[in-house]
Amino acid sequence: MIHVLRNSTYRALFSAQVLALLGTGLLTVALGLLAFDLAGDSAGVVLGTALTIKMVAYVGVAPLMAALVDRMPRKVVLVGADIVRLAIALSLPLVTETWQIYVLVFVLQSASATFTPAFQALIPGVLPEPRDYTRALSLSRLAYDLEALVSPGIAAALLTVMPSSHLFTGTALGFACSASLVLIARLPAQNTDAAAPTTFWQRLRTGIRVFLRTPTLRFVLATNVVVAAGTALVLVNSVVYARGVFALDDAALTLALACFGGGSLLVAFVVPRLVERFGVLRTMSAGAGLITVALAAATAVLALLPATTAGWAALLATWATLGIGTSLVNTPSSRLLADASTDADRTLVYTAQFALSHACFLVTYPLAGWLGGAAVLAPPLALLAIAGAALIPALALGRRAARITPPVTAPTGAPPG
Repeated sequence: MIHVLRNSTYRALFSAQVLALLGTGLLTVALGLLAFDLAGDSAGVVLGTALTIKMVAYVGVAPLMAALVDRMPRKVVLVGADIVRLAIALSLPLVTETWQIYVLVFVLQSASATFTPAFQALIPGVLPEPRDYTRALSLSRLAYDLEALVSPGIAAALLTVMPSSHLFTGTALGFACSASLVLIARLPAQNTDAAAPTTFWQRLRTGIRVFLRTPTLRFVLATNVVVAAGTALVLVNSVVYARGVFALDDAALTLALACFGGGSLLVAFVVPRLVERFGVLRTMSAGAGLITVALAAATAVLALLPATTAGWAALLATWATLGIGTSLVNTPSSRLLADASTDADRTLVYTAQFALSHACFLVTYPLAGWLGGAAVLAPPLALLAIAGAALIPALALGRRAARITPPVTAPTGAPPG
């Protein structure tokens, strides 16, 4: 995977991605602590609502912005999105009311919804060789996993010497460095001659039609639901469980998020071998199954061992398992997107996946937050039901796609942003 870093353009873009991810990781911790400071035990409701607004921005804004900026220089799009995210990150420490969180999160995530599909669609042009492209996507996935592990650790260290509000400054620095690196990168020329729809609705329909007619992408859609269920429990309810149910300090939240990221990182190094041996479809199916099992385990832990040391340790183990399953699904998925798209429609396919996958979170985030305000066990039970319902068609679609599609054996992955 390291070989692709010899390409100076990809090296600059990869570095920009890493720094932006670190900033985003600090934002995740800081936003959770800010929500708890403002709402106490109702922090899950605040986070659930904020993350739902994030998904509204992703689902609604991503296709719209893809249409609006499709002919604009990619460098202008990426740098502009980073500047907007930087400004919002600096504004968040000034928040005193929950509604202000919601407004700022919408603007920030609208910028992310612009940045991520444009960034992902650049990589095939930077590294046109299939082997290099798949290595680059695998390296990008590794960076995402490292961020999930490293950012909470950095946040925990910073919290020992500064208030949690200062974590937003680290977020802003990440976006500033990302914009600087994109500015110095020499991006490939854009192909503006390919025939493409010219209106927003035509562009949106084009990407969705590719998904609906492609067996492997229908499989991706089903696994998106399972991933959304597992991720929602971690991102929305970790602060409630750590600070409320188990009565621990701020560092406990960073530990929980680090376990989720550590589980994902644990398999990042072996996913290439797993994909080479079993193929993309089987690897992703195993990951979806593992997420569902981990949700069942989390439900049992919260029911049988609440507010105990053993329960906290067991919950951390389930968080790590959720991370493993998420990585098994997400790491190979971008190769299926790449293989199902062409130069003419690749941006639209990635944008459709971006919007459709986050539409799943539009269901799971509010469930995890709003149900958490009623009962501790309600979120994991509801999310387990969703994951289980999606797992059955996912396995069926995976088997069907494997029968009619040549096996994809190159490991890949790209983070969501």
